[in-house]
Amino acid sequence: MYTQFFGNFLLQRNIVTPDQLIAAINQEATSHIKLGTLAMYHNLMTANEIDDIVVAQTHEDKHFGELAIERNYLTEDQVNHLLSEQSPEYLLLGQVLIEQGIISNADLEDLIIDYESEHEIYDLDIQIDQKEQVTKLIRHYFKLGDLEHSELYESYLTLLFNNLIRFIGADFTPMTPISCEEFATQFGISQQIDGKHHIVTGIDMSCDMAIEFASRYAMDTFDEFDEYVQASLEDFLNLHNGLFTVNMSNNYSIELQLSPPQIHDEDLIDLRPDATSYLFPVLYPFGTIYFLLSI
Repeated sequence: MYTQFFGNFLLQRNIVTPDQLIAAINQEATSHIKLGTLAMYHNLMTANEIDDIVVAQTHEDKHFGELAIERNYLTEDQVNHLLSEQSPEYLLLGQVLIEQGIISNADLEDLIIDYESEHEIYDLDIQIDQKEQVTKLIRHYFKLGDLEHSELYESYLTLLFNNLIRFIGADFTPMTPISCEEFATQFGISQQIDGKHHIVTGIDMSCDMAIEFASRYAMDTFDEFDEYVQASLEDFLNLHNGLFTVNMSNNYSIELQLSPPQIHDEDLIDLRPDATSYLFPVLYPFGTIYFLLSI
């Protein structure tokens, strides 16, 4: 999950544009982590040493590891250890950006230090539960602690990002939340949650994006926007909200009930003036999806 928020980190620092980030995310699927990237991450080689090997490979037909050993940058044991080492996935995103000429090895070296320091990421963090990772990152990026019912926002979003990874795909980046008083849809689905709390949720995207979203969710191929695509969006939101209500009951003894999902085609949804309402944009390669949460 650190990979998704690493993209957000890069956007906030104006290191990449949304289009560059999408292109890099797409390339990740066919890329593999390189030995030099691993060596830099584990503080065994500097960016300058990696650049030296890359230049040498233009003159000698040898693997990176061979040249690193010859130049005494790495030992044979270190090379073997790195090849078997587990590494955080966001390293691959940084490596792709280097390959695309957007950043340098030196840039990535500095960015990783800043990113991990900012998030207090340690080597053991790659072993922690994904749900705990998401919660930690949501607290840092969305800064919901001052909001009333912040624990509901945190629980809802933690589950949402995990469900996106589980059902739609991990190739996304959460964007900065947008405070709102109304919800103007392209093609949207809303659903109310009632009980101890009154919550309005929603998902919105263009029809073309809905086709791709539904294809991923249903693990099928849809070629046009039809009732099956619509039903897939409804089912995703209903499934997610159903899991949320179960979690609230099991973890907090808060009983909530779902209303049937409602369709909104280029509609305007007015939200309660006493509610705190946010849109949470999520950038996928096929476009930006907007999730509504109003409590």
